[in-house]
Amino acid sequence: MENVESDERSGSKGEDEEEEEKIEQFFALIRSFRDAQNRRMSELNEMEERRKKKKRKMDEEPSTWVPTFRFEDFNEEIEFRRPPLIFPGKRKEDKKVEDQEDEGGLNLKLTL
Repeated sequence: MENVESDERSGSKGEDEEEEEKIEQFFALIRSFRDAQNRRMSELNEMEERRKKKKRKMDEEPSTWVPTFRFEDFNEEIEFRRPPLIFPGKRKEDKKVEDQEDEGGLNLKLTL
């Protein structure tokens, strides 16, 4: 009878040890998950701080060049180096308008 009781005790100790190992693994997984979560949060915070610093830096530095335009800038004749390669041809609608103007004067019809 004592052998039976000792076998039961040794079997229950083995089960207890297995259960304790499972519990330790579970808590180790929870700790590693928390560590990963904290690392990710710190990475996101660092990225946000860098973005804010960059934005602040861009806001602080005023532009050194401010464009100004004067009437003389647009008054000059533009000279091209060479003529355009493709010359636009007359469209059919333009020819009709010219023909109508020749026939009766002004074309008073509205067209799109």
